[in-house]
Amino acid sequence: MDQPVVQIRDLRTYFYTYEGVVKAIEGVDLDIMSHEILGLVGETGCGKSVTALSIMRLIYYPPGKIVSGKILLHGEDLVVKSEREMSKIRGEKMAMIFQDPMSSLNPVKKIGEMMTEVIRLHLGVSRKEAQRRAVASLAETEMPDPSYVLKQYPHELSGGMRQRVMIATAISLKPELLIADEPTTALDVTIQAQILRLLKKLKENLKVAILIITHNLGVVAQLCDRVAVMYAGEIVEVGTVEDIFERPAHPYTLGLIRAIPRMDEKGDRLVGIEGNIPNLIDPPTGCRFHPRCGFFHAKCRMEKPNFRNLNQSHWVACHQR
Repeated sequence: MDQPVVQIRDLRTYFYTYEGVVKAIEGVDLDIMSHEILGLVGETGCGKSVTALSIMRLIYYPPGKIVSGKILLHGEDLVVKSEREMSKIRGEKMAMIFQDPMSSLNPVKKIGEMMTEVIRLHLGVSRKEAQRRAVASLAETEMPDPSYVLKQYPHELSGGMRQRVMIATAISLKPELLIADEPTTALDVTIQAQILRLLKKLKENLKVAILIITHNLGVVAQLCDRVAVMYAGEIVEVGTVEDIFERPAHPYTLGLIRAIPRMDEKGDRLVGIEGNIPNLIDPPTGCRFHPRCGFFHAKCRMEKPNFRNLNQSHWVACHQR
């Protein structure tokens, strides 16, 4: 049976601004299992990327701070680790693919320089061995002519090739957790499909757990084993892909699914979710979704709902379910 690679417990990440304290992550509980692809979905601004950066311990003060909670990597709490300890954990045990590869790659260094530098820093191998590992990692991503790509600068590669370089760098140290933050956003549809297929292949071949952050439910349906739905800094529903798409339990999840265009319903207008994401400096009391929910009653305004299990794999935080 698969075991959790990462267990997040009551995580709270705040940002201290001149306007007030932004409660970006508020009491998040989440397990990322070994050998699974977990999708973290929600509207822009709901806290998905902050969750990923918190796991990687890339939230720095000022202005951000993990104020409480635990992030357990095989039982080790990353929140209490020093920056020196985290520098070793990042790359060797978990790695992250960022949304825009061009902003993550050094424009004045060749691909080979960047990749071998990471490998030598963590593994202490020779330059020749680091280059061999870099070529092997690029080949794992189905990059054409990896040896030639090592000699190129980032601007000489296409968007899809740069994303493959990011993935290859992330897997070069064989981490147990790979976090992909909107990895297909800047790519055209054909290349998106290739990258999604590649991530699925890596999960099978390398036995790595993958957390993919996206607002695209089509990506989730194609790629993920389980889904966590996030709203205004809180997880509101967790389940398998079948649970979420066939039996959505939270009104917010239902709203997201209703907003997906369907080929078999031509001419029908999309049903949007009324209202906007709340100001997280002063979030709503009780259930944070209640001002936009068509099912709320007085209890929703006063009391935050606890998670309840609907079946062995499906959990929801809602007073109505």
